Amino acid sequence: MSRRHTSRALIELVLDDGSFESWDAPVDTSEFAPEYQTALAKAAQRAGTDEAVVTGSGTIDGLPVAVIVGEFAFLGGSIGVRTAQRITAAVRRATAQRLPLIAATSSGGTRMQEGTPAFVEMVTISRAIVQHKAAGLPYLVYLRHPTTGGVFASWGSLGHVTVAEPGALVGFLGPKVYEALNGEPFPAGVQLAENLVDKGVIDAVVPDEHLAPLAARVMRLLHPSGPHRGPARPVLSGVADPAAVPDRVRGAVESTHAMAQDEPPRAGSPRADSPHEQDPHVWESVLLTRSDRRPGVRELLRYAADDVIPLSGTGEGQHDAGLVLALTSFGGLPCVLVGQDRRNQARQSMGPAALRGARRGMRLAQELGLPLVSVIDTPGADLSTGAEEGALAGEIARSIAELSTLTVPSVALLIGQGCGGGALAMLPARSVVAAEHAWLSPLPPEGASVIVHGTVDQAPEMARAQGVGARDLLAHGIVHHVVPERPAAHENPRLFCRHMAAAAVAELRRQLRD
Repeated sequence: MSRRHTSRALIELVLDDGSFESWDAPVDTSEFAPEYQTALAKAAQRAGTDEAVVTGSGTIDGLPVAVIVGEFAFLGGSIGVRTAQRITAAVRRATAQRLPLIAATSSGGTRMQEGTPAFVEMVTISRAIVQHKAAGLPYLVYLRHPTTGGVFASWGSLGHVTVAEPGALVGFLGPKVYEALNGEPFPAGVQLAENLVDKGVIDAVVPDEHLAPLAARVMRLLHPSGPHRGPARPVLSGVADPAAVPDRVRGAVESTHAMAQDEPPRAGSPRADSPHEQDPHVWESVLLTRSDRRPGVRELLRYAADDVIPLSGTGEGQHDAGLVLALTSFGGLPCVLVGQDRRNQARQSMGPAALRGARRGMRLAQELGLPLVSVIDTPGADLSTGAEEGALAGEIARSIAELSTLTVPSVALLIGQGCGGGALAMLPARSVVAAEHAWLSPLPPEGASVIVHGTVDQAPEMARAQGVGARDLLAHGIVHHVVPERPAAHENPRLFCRHMAAAAVAELRRQLRD
């Protein structure tokens, strides 16, 4: 097994001597609560970096390149809002300067202390990566030990070439959270880099000391200033106008079962002055959405659609009952619908094939010029050997990338549970509408409680602190409209579904006018 290098040591090993130029501005933590500031200061002292990533530029064998390098010693490499902003800024600078980009990840995923606002930043990073690639610029990913959760399920799975450190833990789910929630360890060896190469999920295993020669070979083939390259493509070639997608959602994949793998910090609420009052009833909303009585995507089609033509599977020989795909219309407006069916997920969790089916729907909408409606209602994606080896993380990343760059009108309906990467994959539409009791989080509240408190007992408090409820999502700009539930959805499913459909139609018609 290779020696585990720090971020600084890896930069010195891979880049030409003396060529590194830092792009990192100082991090302002003044608005955070004192206990969180203390945790950040201790992490900086331990890691020798001011955040969980280091960014900059340099050369490899004389070829200019931009780099983003994770530092696991800083709070388990977890991605907070400012971490994500640093990453996104580096990607956009690399694109503007037409530099190839190397991302060397090492992270447990989203920073639990910052909750859902940090979680959705995976979308922003992913969109920036898509724009970088659309400009004809190379993107090389080096997955280091460990890389899990939202990082692997977003920008860590979008590389033109993706390699990993020998013996690295690489996977969608955090094994400690899996064990805490299921009472047994995740099967050994599944999330090993070498196994993922065998299963065709990543390209190769490469020791740190061999990364520079490999990167040089890749850059000689793909570098935009190298020989035999055609004319440079426009920076946003083939990509929808970024202004068309709201910043928070554009801010287009963490663990989503993201977790810090060692010594997770146990600080409290991250902000000293919350911009809104936390919803004291959010845990009641979580319980309501888990009820078998709550209407889902099938009731939405039954009670609110004008017509429905169901489609089946990916079109490439796969089918997952956790995903509904249909040509339909609401209020006389034809559209393509992709929706998560949590009733089927209860029997068989939503796996890679479900997201491939969703991507089929996205392509149909783009090809036909029809609006897309994505319906989010999931307790989480499949946490299994089959899902890990079937590239679930990659499918989440590709769904985020595809949905966030559609040029047709699109709306995401958050009608119930919005848990983890499975929910994030369906979120980055141009407009997001949430039901009053719907919620969105990087992990089930029980999993977040395990990370921060070491027990599931603090799940209700974590749901409040992480800002997962519809009222919090609206205050943070993550959703754009909340549909009241008067009465609650399960008490009048027909009325609820018609209200949700009417809100979707209003958003789509507004987009068509704009």
